[in-house]
Amino acid sequence: MIVAGLLAAVFIVINWSVFAQPASFYFVVGTISVPIGVVMLGLIALVTLGYAIFLGIWQSRVLMDYRRQSKELQTQRSLADDAEASRFTALSALLRAEMAKQDARLEAAFATLRSELKDTEHSIAATLGEMDDRQRRLSGETVL
Repeated sequence: MIVAGLLAAVFIVINWSVFAQPASFYFVVGTISVPIGVVMLGLIALVTLGYAIFLGIWQSRVLMDYRRQSKELQTQRSLADDAEASRFTALSALLRAEMAKQDARLEAAFATLRSELKDTEHSIAATLGEMDDRQRRLSGETVL
């Protein structure tokens, strides 16, 4: 845009003699005699002003859309973070429940093992007692 403005300024300076010549402009109500350069510069200024206004409005709309989308994105990000946190909480609760179940199963298995060991211990003790009694009887019978 700056380059175009500079090119237009150079063009006007080079052709100033043509731009300074008066010209008659006819309107419905009358006629006016003004240098053509002034009219062209006025038209260029109006077009530039219109373009600047258009760009300002367009940029403000883009910024408003950006802000709106940014707020929506932040809201979605917040919802996703909350959902992720709740999933972690649920997973933690599930893992604790599973660990408690496994702990209960392990304790039950240990209790069963202890019971079986006691039964085996009693069985071995009874067998040893019987063997000891037999040995005493046998050794007592041979001595007699």
